[in-house]
Amino acid sequence: MLVPGLLVILVYSYGPMAGIVMAFQNFVPVFGIWKSDWVGFDNFAYVFSLPDTIKVVRNTVAIAIMKIAAGLIVPIMAALLLNEVRHKWFKRSVQTLVYLPHFLSWIIVGGILINILSPSQGIVNGVLASFGVEPIYFLGDNGWFRFVLVASNEWKEFGFATIVYLAALTSIDPSLYEASVVDGAGRLRQTWHVTLPGMRPVIVLLATLSLGNVLNAGFDQVFVLYSPQVYETGDIIDTMVYRMGLQQMQYSVATAVGLFKSVVSLALIGVSYWLAYRFANYRIF
Repeated sequence: MLVPGLLVILVYSYGPMAGIVMAFQNFVPVFGIWKSDWVGFDNFAYVFSLPDTIKVVRNTVAIAIMKIAAGLIVPIMAALLLNEVRHKWFKRSVQTLVYLPHFLSWIIVGGILINILSPSQGIVNGVLASFGVEPIYFLGDNGWFRFVLVASNEWKEFGFATIVYLAALTSIDPSLYEASVVDGAGRLRQTWHVTLPGMRPVIVLLATLSLGNVLNAGFDQVFVLYSPQVYETGDIIDTMVYRMGLQQMQYSVATAVGLFKSVVSLALIGVSYWLAYRFANYRIF
């Protein structure tokens, strides 16, 4: 049963690793990786000499951290609110509705956002105009673009994380709530002293594992929504690699950027798993 999955990993994950050698070459497609000139670390030096590199790394880290923070806070709050619902049919209906966007592709979500946030015909600017607010170009304004990315990503994905936290809530011993009621604790006190401590192992685990995604700001989402007007705050490492590699045909430079990101991400993943083992007793074997 494992053979098909292993074959897919070997073909699509490990097989392409042979192309990493391009990061150390002046790759020319006609010559291939066997006859292209070896340049060592010149491509890396060139990348870090570019004036936009630091900005792109900063954008990537900033967007990723904002998504990680929102990805922890919003699902926890949603799980706590749903946990207070006593009508099971309503609770299950809400769970299903907030989970559905997870299955939509960013192409579909991007089209919806472009229509909703349009400065001329979008419903959001229509509502703002009714209050006398000037139209806002959300997807073309550097001040708004990151927040649109985080908000839309959270709307799409928080339902999945909410289910994880709701599952964690089921493991809390009901006798703890009964004891807190005897002690005179209200719902807020029960949430603070019983529910959140009961969820802490799962919260710590997901928070530490998310560190490995610090350099993953979401290529699909950014690529669908961004434009040259928001490169200042929205350009990330993955979109930089796309432009260099596929649009400008600087294959070696793009490979060098991708390899740098992979090495840093590998180190962060190692740190995150160590922290998960240290604080949540999580092991991968």
